[in-house]
Amino acid sequence: MTQTSLEVDGLRGGYNGAVIIRDLSMRVADGEVLAIIGRNGAGKTTTLATIAGILPRMAGTVTIGGVPFRSTTARGTKEALGIVLEGRSVFPSLSVRQNLTVGRVDPDEVFASFPELSRRADVKAGALSGGEQQLLALARAMARRPQVLLIDELSFGLAPAICDRLFAAIRDFAGQGRAVVVVEQHLRYAEMVGNRVLVMHQGRFALELSGDELQQRAGEIERLYLGGPEA
Repeated sequence: MTQTSLEVDGLRGGYNGAVIIRDLSMRVADGEVLAIIGRNGAGKTTTLATIAGILPRMAGTVTIGGVPFRSTTARGTKEALGIVLEGRSVFPSLSVRQNLTVGRVDPDEVFASFPELSRRADVKAGALSGGEQQLLALARAMARRPQVLLIDELSFGLAPAICDRLFAAIRDFAGQGRAVVVVEQHLRYAEMVGNRVLVMHQGRFALELSGDELQQRAGEIERLYLGGPEA
């Protein structure tokens, strides 16, 4: 029987007292990838940061594997959640191998799954291409085997071939029984990776669609929800 790894109910959050997201609820099951799409300013990144406890939660609850989650939660529950932030969150002055070691993962295990990183093991992360940096950040987060993995704007500024590799890795990770939430702006990648898709508009979830439904309604979604920055 499929279990729900992540439950979010009535989530509200923002910055400096200003509410950006409100009344958000979602469920993500083991083995499922949920994609969240929306234009710049819709609240996608704020949603992930609030779930993870990087931003304070103004209201609502987050549960991981049936256990309430907060940024001050006991270590075991905190390690059940991983996050890959936008901006290639690697240590540029450290080598690929050192980045993995600092992240408390086994480099050889990562290299077995991502041989393209093994060929760059002793190269400083700051000298890697953008795609390699994203792959390193993703591989490091996956190697810690969180039950829930949150990923923000992985495809930003990258070539399609690199994106295809990254999203294939995400699908494989979810196939191991993990729950994944991916924030995306590109419909193609949301269709590719998501079992379900939530469309965000002005800090709320406006629509929930299957991947097939997103494909069928792509023109409508693009026109209504992805046409430009929020006011």
